[in-house]
Amino acid sequence: MKKSDLYVLLGVILFFLPFFLSDAVYGFYETFNKEHALVTSFIKFALLATFGEAIGLRLREGVYNKQGFGLIPRAIVWGFLGLTIYMSFIIFSKGMPEFLAAVGLTDAPAIMKGDLSWAKLLVAFSISAAMNTIYAPVMMTLHKITDIHIVQHGGKVGGLFRPIHFGKIMSGMNWDVQWNFVFKKTIPFFWIPAHTITFLLPAEMRVLFAALLGIALGVLLSLASLKSGK
Repeated sequence: MKKSDLYVLLGVILFFLPFFLSDAVYGFYETFNKEHALVTSFIKFALLATFGEAIGLRLREGVYNKQGFGLIPRAIVWGFLGLTIYMSFIIFSKGMPEFLAAVGLTDAPAIMKGDLSWAKLLVAFSISAAMNTIYAPVMMTLHKITDIHIVQHGGKVGGLFRPIHFGKIMSGMNWDVQWNFVFKKTIPFFWIPAHTITFLLPAEMRVLFAALLGIALGVLLSLASLKSGK
């Protein structure tokens, strides 16, 4: 273990420790989260998913940051992606139970408000499966495009204000890795089970848990970059 790993570990402990030791700090977080859900979603994903990418870089190259990697622009992009994730949670957590009710499981909306049961697990799984097959591939592809765009502009914040050449970037992407690893492996074997757990949690805890999973998301997408050689 390098000194940098110890510093990062210490930093993570110091960051989260106040939430466990101080009721006032945790109370402030809960209140702010309820009153400013979009702001906290932006901050959570900007910090945690970017941290996941930094861990991915550490696994690939032995460092948490390097010239041209662009931690700040990546954090900005993750913040905005976090807003879309928050939006998708609302859409699918409310829409999928209504869809299940329309096709025969009439008490699906009520089931999600009740205690833990096999029926609730089934509905949560359905929500997760729908979200991760409809929304997640689009989000993951958009992230890959912005990731490449950031690197192409030297990891500078100013690069975010440059036009993104979607067609050119997409034509040069390694779709074999995007399909066979990112879509076919991480979605069914990690994200659908993980978000099934997410939708079993109280609504106010879902975005926080998803943001913590954002660390894993950053790592997995970084490992996909390693597989693609980009």
